[in-house]
Amino acid sequence: FALVMRFVPRLETHSHSFDLIGVGLSAVGLFCFVFGLQEAETFHWGTIWGPVSVPLLLGLGLVLLGVFVWWQSRIRTEPLVPLGLFRDRNFSVSNVAISAVGFTITSMIVPFMLFLQVVRGMTPTQAALVTAPQSIAGAVLAPVAGRLVDRVHPRTLAGIGIAGMAAALAVVSRLMTPSTPLWQIMTALAVAGCFSSFVWGPLSTSANRNLPPQLAGAGAGVYNTTRQMGSVLGSAAIAALLANRFAAHLTGAAGAGGAGRGGPLPPPVAEKFAQALSEAAVLPPAVLMLGWLAVLWYEAPHHLRRPVPVPDGTVGGPPAGR
Repeated sequence: FALVMRFVPRLETHSHSFDLIGVGLSAVGLFCFVFGLQEAETFHWGTIWGPVSVPLLLGLGLVLLGVFVWWQSRIRTEPLVPLGLFRDRNFSVSNVAISAVGFTITSMIVPFMLFLQVVRGMTPTQAALVTAPQSIAGAVLAPVAGRLVDRVHPRTLAGIGIAGMAAALAVVSRLMTPSTPLWQIMTALAVAGCFSSFVWGPLSTSANRNLPPQLAGAGAGVYNTTRQMGSVLGSAAIAALLANRFAAHLTGAAGAGGAGRGGPLPPPVAEKFAQALSEAAVLPPAVLMLGWLAVLWYEAPHHLRRPVPVPDGTVGGPPAGR
């Protein structure tokens, strides 16, 4: 509180109206869609209760979200999500990229934690500590990335961060074997953490830099909702892929030699289990590369655009998009 009182500036405030219909449509639509995705594997993509099924929930969610978008374009007072936000290219690009990042973070942690605890026999605390180098590396380099955000084109900074993070996570997926030395896995995670420092700041800053102050709250809300939706899609996708890989590698082997009864997995089962997890862990870095393709469309911020000479020898304004 003391730091906030000291350093956060007093900004102009704006009165807002409350879009009750938009809130209702978005809340119910997101609930149906998210719940359907999250529980799809639990109910085998079939009936949940009575006439309610996973496909019905997903379809209803998409319809309601479509109606929500239509309502946002028609409402005469202040919409919950001003669609004009997406006219800003950097805002749209940031939302696509952060959804890919959210997808990757959630979908990677599931097979990796299963690998550490089931294949390598670690406790939850030990497994969490294995990921510490990633967090530490990210925290150490975050100030460096912060100083570069206003000096380097976001396409360059976020592009390097996302591509490097994807490559490091792809290496991690290949190292997920019962015999891989732990230091190799932790080193790859630390490298992923280093590159992740150049992902979060450039994406969030680019999403909001060009928005007028009165739309900053709406922009931040859309950006965070998009990130969370990416996480939901990631958890649903990795659950489906893991089920597929387990069926391919572990059919008839899961009950062998004490597996599933709290004891260590027999070596043949552990090998197959690790192979299934490793194959599933290829999905997160692959999706992350879609985010890399998105950030290639970033425009340079106004203060980084080069002035253009005009015929009379003076310097004109910056060209859009350079």
